[in-house]
Amino acid sequence: MSAIGKVPGDKTWDSSLALLMEGYEFIQNRCRKYQSDIFMTRLMGEKVICISGEEASKIFYDERKFKRKGAAPKRVQKTLFGKNGVQAMDGNAHKHRKAMFMSVMTPYNLERLEKITMKHWEAAAKEWKGRSRSDRGSLLCLNNIVLFDEVQKIMCKVACEWAGVPLNDREVNMRADDLGKLIDGFGGLGLRYYEGCLARKRTEKWIRDIIIRIRRERLAVKKNTAAYTIARHRSLKGKLLSTQVVSVELINIIRPIVAIATYITFGALAMYEHPDGKIKLARNDGNYALMFVQEIRRFYPFTPFVGARVRSDFVWNNCLFKKGTLVLLDVYGIDHDSRIWKKPYEFRPERFAKWNGNPYGFIPQGGGDHYNGHRCPGEMVTIGIMKTSLTYLAVNISYRVPRQNLNYSLRRIPTLPKSRFRINRVRINPKPN
Repeated sequence: MSAIGKVPGDKTWDSSLALLMEGYEFIQNRCRKYQSDIFMTRLMGEKVICISGEEASKIFYDERKFKRKGAAPKRVQKTLFGKNGVQAMDGNAHKHRKAMFMSVMTPYNLERLEKITMKHWEAAAKEWKGRSRSDRGSLLCLNNIVLFDEVQKIMCKVACEWAGVPLNDREVNMRADDLGKLIDGFGGLGLRYYEGCLARKRTEKWIRDIIIRIRRERLAVKKNTAAYTIARHRSLKGKLLSTQVVSVELINIIRPIVAIATYITFGALAMYEHPDGKIKLARNDGNYALMFVQEIRRFYPFTPFVGARVRSDFVWNNCLFKKGTLVLLDVYGIDHDSRIWKKPYEFRPERFAKWNGNPYGFIPQGGGDHYNGHRCPGEMVTIGIMKTSLTYLAVNISYRVPRQNLNYSLRRIPTLPKSRFRINRVRINPKPN
């Protein structure tokens, strides 16, 4: 890797420790320091180019310049993504596999998902109401509901029912916990990472057994579900995918839905810290609910950056990008870039009232095109579930938020409010006439 002009770079031999210490702000900090949207560094001994800004996003999602195969570290494959999934594919094979996912995102299925989500929220609220009752004369309320943990279970139920994956009541806690560990493990070291790896093995075995039963016609699933579609999907060569690959791809439907628990928890935090926003969300004038959801996805940290490898040599921003070089795109930084967003560190849902839909300046789940690029195919699922869930929290139930530590660290990837957002004294509001 070499420069055509003067491209800044970290002076230290390796910046891996700095990445662990700085988390989401790692790329941003250096872009500010060097006053550049591009810099060079080393991570885990490998030369890496880090880029930020809207123009960087456009370059990064140019399939002629970048490929995804070989970009995801093994630690991410062993926890978050699994091996041989759609995230690591390129070209026609990627488009063919992506089309499989997009075929599930029909208007009928998205409407069905909204109904399933509402059903599980209503069931959870009834259970919380009974569990969170307390003596009103008591100074302490010990019956707190940890919202993040509960929403993870709700999302697990929603995901499995919608995808056509059987899930009995006895295994909900275990499956939700394992799926949560896949998400939490990719950014951790030591025990967090080890637990994520074990959870990946258990989850793939669970789904693999279901796929085998579907293929042997020992388990009937509806034709419109992800389980049916993915179990019968064939490669460009006309061959059924291996059970291992199918298990990875079906988990790639379920896991991201469980991950929405993070956004919903941050949404509850936003409603608590911005009560006027909660009122507007409940009214939903001018489709405020969608604006609120989009601002949650922009403002709060989730994905820090994404990686790809250079397909063939090219020059951009005075830097020679050599074939095979790992490049990291600053997702968190772009979603907080003052050149794109006015006052980016203020929570302002109204900013989306006149948003132009730019697919490169707003990239919480990747940039570019859903069908042909690497933008997450489940983005519309995320938005739909968030709208239903946050509206339910704003309209259908009332609750008290006790004193707790609601701070979240930008060093921890992925991050959450430290208390995971506790509530109590849950009440179900009467339905309006």
